[in-house]
Amino acid sequence: MTRPGTDAATSARMARQRRANTKPELALRRELHRRGLRYFVDRAPLRGQRRRADLVFPRRRVAVYVDGCFWHRCPQHATAPKNNAEWWAAKLAGNVARDRATDAELTAAGWQVIRVWEHEDAAAAADRVQTALR
Repeated sequence: MTRPGTDAATSARMARQRRANTKPELALRRELHRRGLRYFVDRAPLRGQRRRADLVFPRRRVAVYVDGCFWHRCPQHATAPKNNAEWWAAKLAGNVARDRATDAELTAAGWQVIRVWEHEDAAAAADRVQTALR
């Protein structure tokens, strides 16, 4: 998949997208910390795995991913770019496929995977994480 050329404005906008420490991730971390839960941040749950979870609770074998609606194709908020539509469709489908493969790999290794959408309420997401840790 060869990346198509983009205009300067689009390139600048995409460069500003954060990979870690996004607002939804920070809100979830604050809520979990407020509840007394401690975790590792931006860590691969499995040794040798390149895919990193946003939050990891290694003793409980729980990995939490805070997924962006655009990048991970949220069923409610996903949009399809009009420029370079074919390239973006393949790119975003690849992201989703990688997510499912990661989920399957972790589940097979005895981990519980929690996926939180960026639009979810931090307290509700923290409730789901806390339930999984019990």
